[in-house]
Amino acid sequence: MNVYDEVNNLARAIKECKEFTDYKEAKDKVRGQADLKAKIDEFEKIRYEEQVLALKGETQTEEKMKKLQELYQILVQNPEVKEYFDKEVRFNVMMADVNKIIGEAIKDVLQ
Repeated sequence: MNVYDEVNNLARAIKECKEFTDYKEAKDKVRGQADLKAKIDEFEKIRYEEQVLALKGETQTEEKMKKLQELYQILVQNPEVKEYFDKEVRFNVMMADVNKIIGEAIKDVLQ
């Protein structure tokens, strides 16, 4: 068995799975609308900054967290954006599961 062939098969399977195709379609739909794209970009920028702080063990700013929640509440009022976020979550859960499975398979050499 060639690991690289198997990884390429996995990559192909991911690109063809429902979670990926649904997420890509929803993302393309909202990203094609300039006003929505700008709002989502702002939301994702703040979300990323807060995630970085959390990973560093630093305190997240209350102001940014409030802004993030406000932006989210505004964004999910749009059914297309809500669908995009829901499909993003499903895709991310699947990818986390894939990573967990791979991690479990190699944990003996990582400890």
